[in-house]
Amino acid sequence: MKKFLFISPHFPDSYYQFVKAIKKRGFITLGIGDAPYYEIPQGLKDSLDEYYTCYNMDNFDNEVNAVKYFLSKYGQIDYIESNNEYWLEKDAKLREIFNVPNGVRPHQLEFYQHKSLMKQYYEKAGVKVAQWTLVDSLEQMKEFVKKVGYPIFAKPDMGVGAEGDFKINNLDDLKHFLEVKNPNVKYIAEQYLDGNIVSFDGVSNSKAEVIFCTSNVFPPSVADVVENKSDIFYYTVPKVNKKLEDIGRRVIKAFNVKNRFFHLEFFVLNKAAKNLAKKGEIVALETNMRPAGGYTPDLINFANSVSCYEIYGDSIAYDENRQNMNWPKFYAGCATRRDGVNYVYSDDEVLNKYRLNICHHGRYPQVFSGAMGNRFFMAKFTSLEEIEEFRNFVEARQ
Repeated sequence: MKKFLFISPHFPDSYYQFVKAIKKRGFITLGIGDAPYYEIPQGLKDSLDEYYTCYNMDNFDNEVNAVKYFLSKYGQIDYIESNNEYWLEKDAKLREIFNVPNGVRPHQLEFYQHKSLMKQYYEKAGVKVAQWTLVDSLEQMKEFVKKVGYPIFAKPDMGVGAEGDFKINNLDDLKHFLEVKNPNVKYIAEQYLDGNIVSFDGVSNSKAEVIFCTSNVFPPSVADVVENKSDIFYYTVPKVNKKLEDIGRRVIKAFNVKNRFFHLEFFVLNKAAKNLAKKGEIVALETNMRPAGGYTPDLINFANSVSCYEIYGDSIAYDENRQNMNWPKFYAGCATRRDGVNYVYSDDEVLNKYRLNICHHGRYPQVFSGAMGNRFFMAKFTSLEEIEEFRNFVEARQ
């Protein structure tokens, strides 16, 4: 019987469904997390054969010792996975140390996490990328600006979300960025692209073939959302754009993404980019070889009338998607609110007005609040017009 070890399976709290899906398919399921056993959800307890509490998981030796314990009791482990960006690097190290046969190793993970290294795989797949340079000196950056013009965008070469990002509009901004940036962090600078962010999300099999895909539409600038503490709204579409799907499948093949959940981000340009692409073209942004953040897997489920957790289980156990994909599809949107803001309509009024549409609502964990807000409402509709009305109703401020 195969063994699947989940790292931090209790966070986010919906991720117990990954464990449940694997357990249903006959695996021995094991977990390592920093929460005491009595605190983890009952659904997770029911889906795990054994859970090891590791109070300080930032100390890698503690995780190593936890895996040694499981090896001594259950024998060779076939999979180690967290599906969480925070743990991906340690997941890969554990696979290498204990010779786990499935999953990426550290040298492969570098190409998933470093924005400068990702670009060669996008280009290998025939996808355009923004002109870029690794940040060095003021003179070097001035030469880059001569080529692409202002504004430019600088961000950590290895990082998630919008933390530590800088939009640089002029020479003063450039000097300020070089003065205040963390000297211990390698930065990448790119030409600024005016476009909407769309994603290609799904699950692959062992041949790096996409067995399920969907797409999300995000705000033009997550960095602005974080900086301005504004509300965020994004949605999953009922059908993936054919051009985006073709590009996404090529990228997954180029990266050789095997039996993984993925979240690829692209710009659809609102206007032409100098020496790069025309208005309407798709340009690569970055890769994330794990599910999109927060409770996005649930939003994907509401839009597609399926369980992507079950599809992931199918990928691991059967190397194919065995779910019925013929159920109705919807636009599923996630509208958020921030604490301390006076909204026109109360949370109860939102829930009452959209009682036939809302699929899920609640509070985000504190770690999500900077980028995603404090409260969320997920609802599904049959048209974009309805979903925009929903957004406007939730976000209306006094």
